Amino acid sequence: MTGHLSFPRQHARTQRFTLGAPRAFSVSPDGARVVFLRSRHGTDRANLLWVLDVARGREYPAADPAALLGGAGEELSAEERARRERSREGAAGVVGYATDGAVELAAFALSGRLFVAELRAGTTRELPPAAGHGPVVDPRPSPDGRHVAYAAGGALYVVGSDGEADRALAEPEGRDVTYGLAEFIAAEEMDRSRGFWWSPNSDALLVARVDESPVRRWWIADPANPDREPTEVAYPAAGTPNAVVTLALIGLDGTRTEVTWDHGRFPYLARVHWSADGPPLLLVQARDQRTQRYLAVDTATGETRTVHADEDDAWLDLFPGVPAWTPDGQLVRIADEAGARVLMVGDQRLTSDSLHVRAVLEIGERDVLFSAAPGEGAGLPRVPGEIGVYRAWFRSGGGPGGAGPLPNVPGGCEPIALSPDPAVTSAVRGGDVLVLPSLGLTEPGVRVAVVRADDERAPADWERLTEIASHAERPVLTAAPRLVFAGERDIPCAVLLPTGYATGDGPLPVLMDPYGGPHGQRVLAAHNAYLTSQWFADQGFAVIVADGRGTPGRSPGWEKAIRHEVAAVTLQDQVDALHGLADRFPLDLGRVAIRGWSYGGLLAGLAGLRRPDVFHAAIVGAPVTDQRLYDTHYTERYLGHPDEQPAVYARNSLVTDEGLVQAAEPARPMMIIHGLADDNVVVAHTLRLSSALLAAGRPHEVVPLSGVTHMTPQEQVAENLLLLQVDFLRRSLGLPGGEADAAGGAA
Repeated sequence: MTGHLSFPRQHARTQRFTLGAPRAFSVSPDGARVVFLRSRHGTDRANLLWVLDVARGREYPAADPAALLGGAGEELSAEERARRERSREGAAGVVGYATDGAVELAAFALSGRLFVAELRAGTTRELPPAAGHGPVVDPRPSPDGRHVAYAAGGALYVVGSDGEADRALAEPEGRDVTYGLAEFIAAEEMDRSRGFWWSPNSDALLVARVDESPVRRWWIADPANPDREPTEVAYPAAGTPNAVVTLALIGLDGTRTEVTWDHGRFPYLARVHWSADGPPLLLVQARDQRTQRYLAVDTATGETRTVHADEDDAWLDLFPGVPAWTPDGQLVRIADEAGARVLMVGDQRLTSDSLHVRAVLEIGERDVLFSAAPGEGAGLPRVPGEIGVYRAWFRSGGGPGGAGPLPNVPGGCEPIALSPDPAVTSAVRGGDVLVLPSLGLTEPGVRVAVVRADDERAPADWERLTEIASHAERPVLTAAPRLVFAGERDIPCAVLLPTGYATGDGPLPVLMDPYGGPHGQRVLAAHNAYLTSQWFADQGFAVIVADGRGTPGRSPGWEKAIRHEVAAVTLQDQVDALHGLADRFPLDLGRVAIRGWSYGGLLAGLAGLRRPDVFHAAIVGAPVTDQRLYDTHYTERYLGHPDEQPAVYARNSLVTDEGLVQAAEPARPMMIIHGLADDNVVVAHTLRLSSALLAAGRPHEVVPLSGVTHMTPQEQVAENLLLLQVDFLRRSLGLPGGEADAAGGAA
């Protein structure tokens, strides 16, 4: 059991309490089966593939990695390691799967081997590929379940689901070419992890060809093992060439048709959608991401036509679930219009500015399920960080006639909420069955309800069929965030005080604990989001998590206010949040520290260097210190091209070739932490910062993590990093105690 464990050890051992929690749900079209992943308990890394028989309310495993591998450990190929790093996947076993259209057959890779599971029967068998293929990556059944396509050794293969007729559909022409895999920036920045898509008729595939020969090479060494050769990485740093990505329509009969569009103007293949509701649909972007095209593909010729075009003065964001077709062939998209992020079906705007649309979850015959947060048009929500599930109805053909009247719902949208409490909720639908995973603010972990939708009733009255149990461990501490808005801009914040703190205890040293940048919302109405912050608070701090401008979930203007001024705007909002909370909470503004990882690491570095009048110590984790060293799709979106905007890149960096940027006095204590195996934010960022600090005569500490990537999944490393940070904070802020006091009883 966990009663004797400290929080740092439990947090590390459970991988932030994600192990044992159900995830990755699929629902069969008839609503009879729910498929999902879950490990056996809260410290078990190996996911099993499970099936819920909805009618019987019975769960059974369809695939058990321990049995399939005969008790042997997993062996991961370089391609699979890269896929997991891009998706921040720290679990083991079955970490991903794909199903046929009926959700009868699932395919997955395990130790580079190909397996298929018959989901009704709950049985699994291996499909041995022909010799010489290499490790299997990303297998996917055809919609009719008769074939499985997969990537291996840079080629794309297809095999019958009975194991017969294994053959290559596309083979690389050189060492820098792959078929069927997503390139680095698609997986890291575009949220596109796939490289091939089945036709709805199961007779052909759209296949991405990636040529990395133009991409400059970097080498990541392992200094702790000097006998090992450095790893070669094709890394498209800002301003440098990207991989060349093209598409081909390849039939199972061997025919091949190249898909054509203006690659020079629109080099980024951001999304691909292919369903029975329309022709293949592509979303392609210009390199500056201010222009994009929705393209329909003629499967006979490979030619494309523009269905819709978007332009934006700042940039165009990408969203989960779109673009797609409705069953009657209307384009579904998410758009920024008149200061709001809205849901569009054809020319119908289905949401008002009272909702900020985040993702499309499911498209029905006449409705769309989507996730959204309260929009600025509705005024401030009850608390920051709520994300709900809604459905909106559309009229067939986009016109006012349609097929009968729409439901009488105000604004055309209906919230699907099973609890009045603030939460972060999503949904997966099959037939009239919905799976609703929900993270609540007051209880730890995820709750997964399975309900039957009924258009004649309000969602609160829908039949609750069952719940899918979570086996995640219960944390040894309870987070108690106060979710508030701070400052003139109403910055969303979470404030955490030590457990048992009383008003008479006096002011507390402050720890700002942000991510604070694009794509990284930290202020959420979800309990587990604050566990580490609460632990730091229990060491004697008032911890503040602030989501300033640039973070998602509020409005397009809020996110895009950082254009060309990422550093100045996000740092100022941390300062404003701190000062805006000072008259409401017991904050000692004479002892303020900040910690962060990745973008949060950059933000912590900015705070320590540029605002020593506010911040007295900084923990800088895996920071981007020189913007020229980060990737194209992310960096150029916010800062432009470095050849055209060199001054913008300089002022948004911590260091340039000339040294520290805008560093103010006095010098504040700084701890810099970086994984030496990080291929996303490479350790060169930290080495350049450390060199510049040394040249400027500024004392600092560097903690190199051998063998650690941008994640820190190793249990001992993750645990001791927390303890080390508390000790640094106490030393730097002149607080009593040391490493032994901070351990909190660590085993």
